[in-house]
Amino acid sequence: MYRSNKKWNINILLPLVTFTLLSASTALKAAPGTTPEIKKLIKECADCHGKNGVSEDNKTPTIVGMSKAYFEESIQAFIDKQRPAKVVKRDGKPDTDMTKIVADLKNDEIQALAKHYSEQQFVPVVQPFNPELAEPGKKLHRKYCEKCHENAGRNKEDDAGLLAGQQSEYLSDTLLQFREGKRKMGKKMRKKMEALEEKHGAAGFEQLIHFYASNP
Repeated sequence: MYRSNKKWNINILLPLVTFTLLSASTALKAAPGTTPEIKKLIKECADCHGKNGVSEDNKTPTIVGMSKAYFEESIQAFIDKQRPAKVVKRDGKPDTDMTKIVADLKNDEIQALAKHYSEQQFVPVVQPFNPELAEPGKKLHRKYCEKCHENAGRNKEDDAGLLAGQQSEYLSDTLLQFREGKRKMGKKMRKKMEALEEKHGAAGFEQLIHFYASNP
């Protein structure tokens, strides 16, 4: 497993904590025919991921618009404890994390949630970014990421994480987890990540984040 002792200098990303979302009128409701049990689960997902899966927290990903396969794969990774799960503090409710939240989910419930979120359109977050970093980030994406994350990482058909318009601090944390070996990645991704870091260092990853924040 590839590991890196390098720490990101994310000071440049601190302004991204302040951001605005697209109008709430773009939020989508549960599809007709959704059972009461699944509607309850969707409501519980909203505690952390925002109404209808549109995140209002820079550290938490928007999940609406993910591919069904990627959603199911992500949930299974938390169930198997193969993916880091940060403690989430919720107003008026006990602290929790994703491994606890998904521990009792049944396969049919995971599939129903995946179907629900995948059938709706991704809502990109509107957030600040540095154009001087986003421009070289665009070139880095094309060289190291585009093959598996087409259209700036917004193609659902790639069955991969959504990048363009996703929450910036979440993306920063995720990439750092990959770099430090805390999350598994395939051989092709590892090779690309190693090459990017060797040639561009932490600055290259910061540029990528600003490119995705620009929602190109």
